[in-house]
Amino acid sequence: MGEPADLGAKRADRHIPVLVQEVLEGLAVLPGGTYLDATVGGGGHAAAILQASAPDGRLLGLDRDPEAVDRAARRLSAFGERARVVHASHTELLAVLQREGFSAVDGVLLDLGFSSWQIQDPRRGFAFSLEGPLDMRFDPGSEVTAADLVNHLAEDDLADLIFRYGEESRSRAIARAIVSARPIGTTTDLAAVVSRAVGGRRGALHPATRTFQALRIAVNRELASLEETLPQAVRALHPGGRLAVIAFHSLEDRIVKHFLRRESRDCICPPVYPVCRCDHKQTLRIVTPRPVVPADAEVEANPRSRSAKLRVAETI
Repeated sequence: MGEPADLGAKRADRHIPVLVQEVLEGLAVLPGGTYLDATVGGGGHAAAILQASAPDGRLLGLDRDPEAVDRAARRLSAFGERARVVHASHTELLAVLQREGFSAVDGVLLDLGFSSWQIQDPRRGFAFSLEGPLDMRFDPGSEVTAADLVNHLAEDDLADLIFRYGEESRSRAIARAIVSARPIGTTTDLAAVVSRAVGGRRGALHPATRTFQALRIAVNRELASLEETLPQAVRALHPGGRLAVIAFHSLEDRIVKHFLRRESRDCICPPVYPVCRCDHKQTLRIVTPRPVVPADAEVEANPRSRSAKLRVAETI
């Protein structure tokens, strides 16, 4: 999710999962274990988990992108009944686990990135260098598209969205330019409007990078969905089970870090309270005090991994 939308458009169609060995170690994958890949994507991490949990480990994969479900199902078909992939959002994971006959699992993985083939398809509207509709939905069945936000939000609301989700310092100028140029119909048209508003390329980033990130996050409710999912992921685990989350930008990673820190403590009352009033009980032990990042060799082989951060915690 944090990958610049143009990078994957230049890469091969086959999605390369990041931090694979680190995920296996973080989840402490064992033969016979049960696992949930709640963002299964192309199935790369899921295949590695199934191999490491052979001969009888099981995995349930979820994704809200129906094309990802098809791709992962094909990739995991060699594992037979050990693998099951369904079309569902990770915000529904507890209900889906119950429906699929999993009372609890030994490990939950959330890879918050998105796949190169999603970027490469101009019909999806993720890449600012490939002309396509302003869509950006992970699930094509969702109601709101990027075009809806670009062409209908009030200027102040659009500026706030770009600043909050894109951490874009020129959000006011960009929103003003977008409103003046309405209606905007394609990705390349929007990229051109943003480029003119900020005066061209700034360093290594295309000037539209942060605006496209902000719109994608808003369209897919990525941050709100993550906040809904993390407590469910903990409840889905056996005692001693592990949660592994790979984030690709600071907004996601901050949510994960704060959640893990909060759940690794008993009292979460403000420091000014003389006695505990929250009755909160510790649910997690943090396994990675600092996030795990890719080694130089992985970044060289797979540049999209460069911003990945893996955090792991264990239920107590």
